[in-house]
Amino acid sequence: MIKNIHWARIVIAGFLVEAAIFAVFIPVFVLLGEQPGIYTAVLASFAMAFLFGMWVGRRIESRFVLHGMLVGVAATLVYIGLSFAQPEPWQYIVAHGLKIVGGALGARVAEGRKRKATAQRETAAAELLKE
Repeated sequence: MIKNIHWARIVIAGFLVEAAIFAVFIPVFVLLGEQPGIYTAVLASFAMAFLFGMWVGRRIESRFVLHGMLVGVAATLVYIGLSFAQPEPWQYIVAHGLKIVGGALGARVAEGRKRKATAQRETAAAELLKE
């Protein structure tokens, strides 16, 4: 089971999720203040994990949802490491959960796209064989 997991892509995606969240959070925090910054971080947690879950899902062949969830877990672990595991507002706990859900959904979307593309190729090949 473990040998079919693309750990390098998961770890890279986890770091990129956190970098992207900070890239959105910092300007909002500076311009609008702490409360809008916190809620922006929560929304960005889901969105960035979704996008990078899709990115990981583009290069894999199986276990899409697991890969996406691991992207969210990796991003959460990166954040915990950066914050030295300090106590967090409850919204950040929710954000960590949303990273896992977002990563899973993003990878699931990638799976659906991959299956659709494969089906279209197979249909096109069948049409060519009929001729």
